[in-house]
Amino acid sequence: MEAGDGTEEPPLPLALPRFQVSEEFGFLLPDPLTELPAPYSPWMEIAQELPQLIESHQLRSHVHQMPQLSARHLRGREELHLAHLVLSFITMGYVWQEGEEGTVQVLPRNLAIPYWEVSEALGLPPILSHADFVLANWRKKDPNGPLEIENLDTIIKLPGGESLRGFILVTLLVEKAAVPGIKAIVRALHAILQHDEETLQRALEELAGAIEAMSEALRRMHDYVDPAVFYAVIRIFLSGWKDNPAMPEGLIYEGVSSEPMAYSGGSAAQSTVLHAFDELLGIRHREDSTAFLHRMRDYMPRPHRAFVEEIHRAPSLKQHVLSSGDMQLQAAFNHCVSALTDFRSYHITIVTKYITIAAAKAKARQAEQGAGAGPAMGKPPSALEAKGTGGSHIFSFLKSIRDTTREGMISA
Repeated sequence: MEAGDGTEEPPLPLALPRFQVSEEFGFLLPDPLTELPAPYSPWMEIAQELPQLIESHQLRSHVHQMPQLSARHLRGREELHLAHLVLSFITMGYVWQEGEEGTVQVLPRNLAIPYWEVSEALGLPPILSHADFVLANWRKKDPNGPLEIENLDTIIKLPGGESLRGFILVTLLVEKAAVPGIKAIVRALHAILQHDEETLQRALEELAGAIEAMSEALRRMHDYVDPAVFYAVIRIFLSGWKDNPAMPEGLIYEGVSSEPMAYSGGSAAQSTVLHAFDELLGIRHREDSTAFLHRMRDYMPRPHRAFVEEIHRAPSLKQHVLSSGDMQLQAAFNHCVSALTDFRSYHITIVTKYITIAAAKAKARQAEQGAGAGPAMGKPPSALEAKGTGGSHIFSFLKSIRDTTREGMISA
C-alpha cells in the first residue's frame, strides 16, 4: 500500500500473522486437524471414546494399557495442537474419573511424558486450557457452510453431552465475535502513530461493536447449556490441581518430575481477547486480580501472549485520547470501556446462574436423593463451590475486574 507521495507506508506495528492470529478467526486455530498421524491412533481411539470410558469407570485401565509413544514425530503447529487437545482431555478424564474423592496423585509415564513433550513444543502447560478446550476443539460439519452453531461440532468430547457441546461452541462464538475488535486494535495503534484521529475514531467504534457482539454471543449460553449438567458433570473436568482442596498436593507427572506440580484448570481468564482489550484501553485492575490474570497468560499459546505484551508496550491510547481534547474520540473511547464493563457484568450473571444457583439446586437434590457416585452420576463437586476452575475466588474476582473496568472511563 502506498502513501500519496509515492513512498511506502511503514508496516503496521502489529501484523497479526506474526502472532499466529488469523484475520478471519482471531485467536481460534483456523481449520483444526481432526485426526493425528497413524502412529498416534492409540491416543485417538481413547480420546474418541472418552465420555463412555469415563462413565463406565474404564478410562484409567485403558490409559494403563496405552503404548509409550514419543511426541517427537508430530509435525507442525496443527498436529501439536491436536495432540495437546487429545492428551489434555485424556488427562482430565483420568484425574477426575471418580470425582473429587477418587483423584490420583500420579499421571502415568505413558501419558505424562508425551504430554510434557507436546506442551514444551507449544509453550503451553500440561493441563487442559482454553487454548485446547475452545480454540483448537472445533470443526465444521459442512466444510463450506457457515461458522454457526448448527454447522459446528467439537473434535473431542467429555461427559456432558449436548450441554458440553453448547458450552464449548458458544464460547467459540464469543471468540469469533471478537475478531473485528482484534483487527481494530491494530488499526487503532497504527492511527495513534500516524496521528490519524479519523481512523482512530472508526477503529474504536469497531472495537465497541465487537465487544457488544461478544455479549450477544454469550447470551446464547442459556439456549444450549443446562446449568445442572454444567455444574454437576462438566465443571469438574475443567478443574485443575492448583488452589484446589480436592488435590492439595498437585499431580506427579511420572517420568518428568518426582515432585508434584500444580496447574490451574481451564478458565475464561485464559482467553487472550480480554487481556488484549484491557491493555489497549489501559484498564488497571487491583493487585491481586492483576496477579491472577498475569498468571493466566502462561496458559495462552506463546505467540498470543506476545501479542498482549506488544500492545502493553505500544503508545498509550488513553493518554493520546486525553491529550487530543477531542470530545468525539473521548466518547468513542468511553463507549469501548462501557461495552467491556457490560460484558463483564453479563459474565457475572452467567456465573451466578451456572454456579451459585446451580450449586444450591444440586445440594438440595443431593439431600433428597442421597449421594451419587462419581461425576458422571451427577454428584455435585464441593471443593470449588466458591471458586472458578482456574482457582480464583470467583465472585470477588469477577466483580473486582468489572468495577476496575468501569473506572477506566474518561470523565468529562
